[in-house]
Amino acid sequence: MKSLSSSYSVFSVVGKYRMRSILYIAVFWTLIDIVVTILVKNEYDTDPFKSFLLREIAVFMMSCVMGYLFVFTLKNVFRKKSLVVNFIFKSIILLAAAFAMNFLIHFIDTVFIIRKDTVEAIISFFYEMLQTRLLIQHILYWLILFTITQLYIEINEKYSPGVFIDIIIGKYIQPKIEKRIIMFIDLKDSTPIAEKLGHVENFKFIRDFIFHVSMALIEHDGRIYQYVGDEVVVSWLFEKKNTVKCMNAIIEARKNLQRNGAQFRRSYDIIPEFRVGIHVGDVTVGEIGVIKRDLAMSGDTMNTAARIRSACNELNQKFIMSKDFVDSSDLKEWQGESLGIIDLKGKASGIELFSLKI
Repeated sequence: MKSLSSSYSVFSVVGKYRMRSILYIAVFWTLIDIVVTILVKNEYDTDPFKSFLLREIAVFMMSCVMGYLFVFTLKNVFRKKSLVVNFIFKSIILLAAAFAMNFLIHFIDTVFIIRKDTVEAIISFFYEMLQTRLLIQHILYWLILFTITQLYIEINEKYSPGVFIDIIIGKYIQPKIEKRIIMFIDLKDSTPIAEKLGHVENFKFIRDFIFHVSMALIEHDGRIYQYVGDEVVVSWLFEKKNTVKCMNAIIEARKNLQRNGAQFRRSYDIIPEFRVGIHVGDVTVGEIGVIKRDLAMSGDTMNTAARIRSACNELNQKFIMSKDFVDSSDLKEWQGESLGIIDLKGKASGIELFSLKI
């Protein structure tokens, strides 16, 4: 089967996010190298400034290459491997790349700055590297950088892009009330699909379904809150433009599944469909947990959005939204059709729901 991520252009929002990640990695590694280089002066340099400048240019360019390996190439290769396997193999590959980068820097410095010949540059590099203390220092240095970088990537993937800084600065240690658009998406006809496919194949089916849906959500700046079985919960801070992004995300998710319909049919003999419930209102966002910390959202808005999604079955609709969302958005008249006042489980009074026609 074709790589699932190959359909998503580097110029898409997801692609741009990954390119930004590469830039952040390259800048971070270069800044660290600048500090280390300043602290550890090379007494053999005849032109320290020129040597320093060439070194940092080489470090930045090679860091971009290594960042690309981290974010694109190795991510796709090890996407279905455990975190331990990911870390070990990535570390080995990136240590080899780091070794090549150090050789390039040493070679440029020795040949073009110190003005020694090529053979002497190669011999002096391997002489330095074969010294046990220096070799261990270099390995530890790069492993620490790799670990920090991997942590950054993993936190961003766990909490959705853009949350890393919020976690680091402790934005949600004290709970905050935010007005958010909340959308619940789940797989249509999940029970008969599970019975047909069996446990393992059904899990793979759900994983592929969630992958394509998630790519659409991220493409339109949705912050994925959590996955529960075949359900995805996503949110946007409330703004007029984000109501449009919410609807575009649904359209994009449907297109992603249709574009990959042949692959789903070949692998599972099923093309997935989904149901959606959308609501808008205040939610409380904060960090919870003791051993396992997480970002949690709570409040009536979350419960109502979940109930709206559940109402899709009862009302025989695919996409349902609350009147609050309709009133807050720039929906055209033909895009929404009132379903009347509907009693939702757990709600004291009924609310007006609308079928989304897209």
